Order: sequence, then C-alpha cells, then structure tokens
Amino acid sequence: MSPSQVKAGYPKKVSIFEVGPRDGLQNEKSVTTQDKIMLIDNLAKAGIKRIEAGSFVSPKWVPQMADSMEVIQSMPRREGVIYSALTPNLKGFELAKASGIDEVAIFGAASQSFSQKNINCSIEESIERFLPLMEQAKAADIRVRGYVSCVLGCPYEGEIQVQEVARVAHILEQMGCYEISLGDTIGVGTPLKAKAMLEAVAAKVPLNKLALHFHDTYGQALANILACLELGVSVVDSSVAGLGGCPYAKGASGNLATEDLVYMLEGMGIETGVDLKLLAHAGDTISSQLGRSTGAKVAAAIKD
Repeated sequence: MSPSQVKAGYPKKVSIFEVGPRDGLQNEKSVTTQDKIMLIDNLAKAGIKRIEAGSFVSPKWVPQMADSMEVIQSMPRREGVIYSALTPNLKGFELAKASGIDEVAIFGAASQSFSQKNINCSIEESIERFLPLMEQAKAADIRVRGYVSCVLGCPYEGEIQVQEVARVAHILEQMGCYEISLGDTIGVGTPLKAKAMLEAVAAKVPLNKLALHFHDTYGQALANILACLELGVSVVDSSVAGLGGCPYAKGASGNLATEDLVYMLEGMGIETGVDLKLLAHAGDTISSQLGRSTGAKVAAAIKD
C-alpha cells in the first residue's frame, strides 16, 4: 500500500520520537558511553529524525544517565536530526544548554500520587518549578517538549479521569511546550479508552501539538496507537528494541518497540522515513551490548 492509498482519517506520515537512548537505557543496566553514542548514531543512520539522547537528572536517582553531557558533546550530529534531553529543573536545563542539545523536555503527571512518588511534589508544585526553566528556554530559543505521565492509569490511584489529563496537558501547552507527549506509563490502556483520552485532550490542546507515548506492558500499545491514529495524531514515541520502562512504576515492563511500530505504520501505507533493517540492526546491537534479546517482535522475525 502506498501513502496515497492511506485510509481516510489516518495521517499520511508519522513522526517517530525515539526515546531508547534515554527512557530506554535509564531502566536498563548501564552501558558504556561509546555504546550509547553508537546507538544514537545507528538510529540516525536508520532515518530516525528525533532522538532523545540523554537526561540531566541527578546521577543519584538515575545513575545510567550520569554521562549525558559526554554523550551529547561526543556524538556525531547528523543533518536534519533533532536531538533532545530530559530536564527536570533549571539546573538540568542549564546543563542541557551547555551540552549544545537542540531541545529539552519537561515532565508532569496526570496523577497526584505518581507525581509525589516520582518527583516528590504535587502536580501544581511540579508545574511551578518549571516556570523559570521555561523562561530561560524562551530566552535561549530552545524548544521545550512536555510529557504527561499516567494518562490511562496510575499504579497508585488506578484509573485517571480524562479531564485531568486534558487539564495538565493544557497547562503545559499554555506554558509554552511546543508538543505534549501523552504517556501510558504502566501500559494498562485499551483502544477505546486511549481514543477517548486523546479526544478529551484534543478538545483543550490542538491535535497537531500532541504525541503518544504508550508502554506495552499488557501488549496493547500498537492497538491503542491504531485507535488514536484514526483521530489524526501523527507523532508517536517509541524505544528501539523495546528498551526500558519506568523505574517508579511497578509492572511497567517496557516501551513499545520502534521496529514493531514502523512495521505496522509502513504496512498501513503511512510514511515513517525509517529503514527497518537498519533500525533492527541498531536494536540488535544495543541488545547484545546489554546481554539480552531484542524486545522487538519484528526484529526477531526478520533476523537472518
């Protein structure tokens, strides 16, 4: 099926935001700085245009990301690729800025309990903390992406009201985030709930500013994305080889594998710009360095 044959309602092209080098590796055993750099460059070679390369959080809490400055300053920078880093506070932003990163990301939650467990403050307090960061980012002309966690369920509160997800997403957009990534952190969502959540958020935030970040704990990520694609959303977060999860969310066994996402989208005639074989190679290489098998079903299926 060619892009011209894409079913009405679905986007003709999907932008993949690759989170493996950060969200993936932060929840895996440590790999060397050179291995991280190789992963990032292999992803860029495969055609990934948006890569989350690191995180400027306290090494005390996430030791796997302690070398983010070295990774970002040493990695090859390929033309047309946007590299980003997670920044939890102003100090993190200042380090990210010094690294020469293209853009940064901040994170909130749709669950008060998760916010307290994850960053030791309420949703409102977390947003307040980001105000000086947003001011500095604007002054430095650095774009800021926003994450909202627990949009389809919380490990502490259970089901989350879609109105609360929409409220938090709207606040981040009003603060100046150019894009809001909606995260099913523990992967409990199912298709109709995912679609209803996106519809509620899209009533407050323009659809072209929204992205999906669905974990695959219960094997529902692709089904949930498919349901949401019908609304026209065209940005999806994923992690090569299904790396990672969330260290603060029990049962969050892993992100959606980028290889599986690309296979589904290309099979629907939706353009991704990604070379699946090169992508699978990137995933197989980092998985080997981690001493594990790839978490991507497609990569396992096409392996020679």
